Amino acid sequence: MRAPGHIAFRAHQRHVVTCLQFDGDKIVTGSDDTNINVYDTRTGQLRTRLEGHEGAVWALEYDGNVLVSGSTDRSVRVWDVERGVCSQVFDGHTSTVRCLQILQPAEVGRDSNGQPIIMPKEALILTGSRDSTLRIWRLPRAGDAPYVPPRPASAEVECPYFVRVLAGHQHSVRAIAAHGDTLVSGSYDCTVRVWRISTGETVHRLQGHTQKVYSVVLDHARRRCISGSMDNLVKVWSLDTGAALFNLEGHTSLVGLMDLSHDRLVSAAADSTLRVWDPQHGECLSVLSAHTGAITCFQHDEQKVISGADRTVKMWNMQTGDFVRDLLTDLSGVWQVKFDERRCVAAVQRNGMTYIEVLDFGASRDAFCPERLGRRVVVDGLGNEVDELLQGFGFEEPPLIPPPAPPPAA
Repeated sequence: MRAPGHIAFRAHQRHVVTCLQFDGDKIVTGSDDTNINVYDTRTGQLRTRLEGHEGAVWALEYDGNVLVSGSTDRSVRVWDVERGVCSQVFDGHTSTVRCLQILQPAEVGRDSNGQPIIMPKEALILTGSRDSTLRIWRLPRAGDAPYVPPRPASAEVECPYFVRVLAGHQHSVRAIAAHGDTLVSGSYDCTVRVWRISTGETVHRLQGHTQKVYSVVLDHARRRCISGSMDNLVKVWSLDTGAALFNLEGHTSLVGLMDLSHDRLVSAAADSTLRVWDPQHGECLSVLSAHTGAITCFQHDEQKVISGADRTVKMWNMQTGDFVRDLLTDLSGVWQVKFDERRCVAAVQRNGMTYIEVLDFGASRDAFCPERLGRRVVVDGLGNEVDELLQGFGFEEPPLIPPPAPPPAA
């Protein structure tokens, strides 16, 4: 494997990065410092800081130029990323917005005439909250008029984008997953609920976990959903009947993270392991065991798993389950990790400061400085290389626009 390009830059001072999403153009981070930062993927330059939330940002997702975020301030905000402005604010939740998803219309079947059935009929925002409810909103379209109701929020103001509330859970909604007309939610009330989005009705209330549910995934191709819990179990359920089909056993602590992709289910737990499962039969194919602390983040495709925990970010062979290499070491924490076909981006803590680390495995094909390959290059908020040691620990992110030069001395 060729040495990657590696840039790193400080972000959100010493705060936790709660959310991370990126593409070839931009890296978007949400933090408990109330801000959402947008960086240039190639250079690390801080392009935009989205300010407006009055509490920690705990959920975000973007689709194109539209970004949606949820916060401990109980609001949902919709942002124009390129312009760096908040275009809409949705009130209604009475506690932290903990999870959200942008749901685009998708084909879910064919009617009797062979025509595609598309659900939902328009793009939606789905939100889950510590207030025990879920809410459904229409996703604003480009060109929609701004909608920012007066603060503080008033129950008398009816949001024009609000569709309905889904009530039934008795405790915090911790995780959601949706496709077509089906929404699955996992809650601290130890249950999983399956909802019909178009009507708001509860299709199934899935009982069987004995402790809080932390993670859910939707296996719509097999008409199943899967849940992970503090009771150490992963459960597979039928969407058609609501029956528990089987338990995936082996973890010895909280199963806080799961993902289903490339026909493999991966679960990650506080027991320091990840497990790879055959989602059809529930067979455990591999146990990924080399971390020494709770797994805080991971992603996988058909070839590899990249995971973060304790002091390292590790890569694993998806087919064999073998440990391949450490991508990042000597960390004091790993908040988030994501990758695409070219880059791996991680939000980590080093020496008490928060960094975004970008490993670019395609850098050698581009006009990337050869002397930088294989070397960690620290850049400032303008994308310029700096000496990390000379910055000192009092470093703060620079303003988006460099300040004017001081007047000449008299």
